Amino acid sequence: MSELRDGDSIGGFTYREIPTAEVEAIADRFAPLTEAIRRLNDVVIRSNADDATVAGATAMIDELTAVLGRGAEPGPIGTAFNHEGHSWSWSNAAVGARNAVAPPLEVDFVDDTHVVGRAYLGNAYEGPPGKVHGGVSALLLDHLMGVTASHRHTQTAFTGTLTMRYESPLPLGKVTLHGELVKQEGRKIEVEARIEAADGTVAIRAHGIFITPRWAAGLWEDR
Repeated sequence: MSELRDGDSIGGFTYREIPTAEVEAIADRFAPLTEAIRRLNDVVIRSNADDATVAGATAMIDELTAVLGRGAEPGPIGTAFNHEGHSWSWSNAAVGARNAVAPPLEVDFVDDTHVVGRAYLGNAYEGPPGKVHGGVSALLLDHLMGVTASHRHTQTAFTGTLTMRYESPLPLGKVTLHGELVKQEGRKIEVEARIEAADGTVAIRAHGIFITPRWAAGLWEDR
């Protein structure tokens, strides 16, 4: 890590000379704004406002967009990491701290091979009436399984295959996900996972094969 310079890229991941404390301060700064946008999105779905009200709200939002857009970085933001081994992805669709599209999914390691995720999926994630869109479930499971394959973030792994079995409709609301690293052979990692409704009913089961790219195979061993 000592040979890296700010802005250098490894496999698309960008090295930044930003202390973890500063990264966390940035996340805290934007957290209330991101949550406010989530509330806005939910109320837009449910609103019965008239034409004038909608037009006025649109104008205000356009004005705020222009203000926040001053000096904004162009293009994809991607994932960054620092010399402390801390990584962050503001835009990640599942866990992005500054992405109002993300529920967000909160992920915790139970141990080296077992990961638990929790999220609240409201109106913005609806597919069938009152149920979570199947693609949203797949998104969250894919992310959780990738984290599981990372073995407490000690190895980089990308999705090779992902097989899902939808066993029952998943109601909107609180959901819990479980991921288990079940087998690893070299750069090939197998993970099993499930997503449960608030009452504990298993709605979806998944099996995935994750691959550590060749460029990353010896990266963590060198640290």
